[in-house]
Order: sequence, then structure tokens, then C-alpha cells
Amino acid sequence: MDVQLKQCFIAVDDHDKALAFYCDVLGLEIRNDVGFEGMRWVTVGSPRQPDVEIVLEPPGANPDASPADRQALAELLAKGMLRGVNFTTDDCDALYERVREAGGDVLQEPTDQPYGVRDCAFRDPAGNMLRFMERPRDR
Repeated sequence: MDVQLKQCFIAVDDHDKALAFYCDVLGLEIRNDVGFEGMRWVTVGSPRQPDVEIVLEPPGANPDASPADRQALAELLAKGMLRGVNFTTDDCDALYERVREAGGDVLQEPTDQPYGVRDCAFRDPAGNMLRFMERPRDR
């Protein structure tokens, strides 16, 4: 049996700001942009990974979420308390400079970690934490 990642979901409160960050700064491409019942879902992904997608969705998009649940998720998103995504990159330092120069909210400068990677971290415009890990060069 073969199991592979297809999609992951990130809550965003402003799709246009999110797209400016994920596409213009990180270089991801838009795969789909759908509006439904006053909400919007945008799918983005790396051109080098055509089978893996990130869905940018409104907080509390689950149809079973109560109004109180939606409000709680929106508040957690605003505080930066929801998790994001870990990416890999060929050059952590160059990516760090690019995101920082674009106004990215720096959480961690490039650091050599004791578990063998060099990484840095930012918050996206909605407050989600994104970590960028450099691929080890000796593998």
C-alpha cells in the first residue's frame, strides 16, 4: 500500500494577503481558487511538487463548526496559536533574507539545530508559523 500526502490546510483571514506571501514571496503557484457560500478556498503548491497542495481556507470553514467554534478559531488564528507548515529549501539563509526583506514576521533567524538541520521560522500574514529547513548537503 502506498500512502502519500496530497493536501494540508492552513487557516487564513485574508486570502489576498496570503497569496501575496505564498506566491509572490515564497514562489508557490495557485492551483485552484473557489468561492462558496461567502467563503473562499485557494489551493497553492510548489511547481516542483505537483502532487502536494496547501489549501488556504477561512478559519472555521468546517460546516459542522458552531458560531462559537468559528469565533474561537478566528481568535486563535489572530494570536498566532494555530500551527502551520514545515518547508524544505536548498538555501535557508537566502530564503530567510528574501522573506525578511519582504516584511515577513521573523520568529527565528537561520540556526543550526542539534538534530542536524539548519532552519528559520516566520509567521505568515495570518499568524501561522512556517518553518523552513535546509536540505542537508551531504545526502
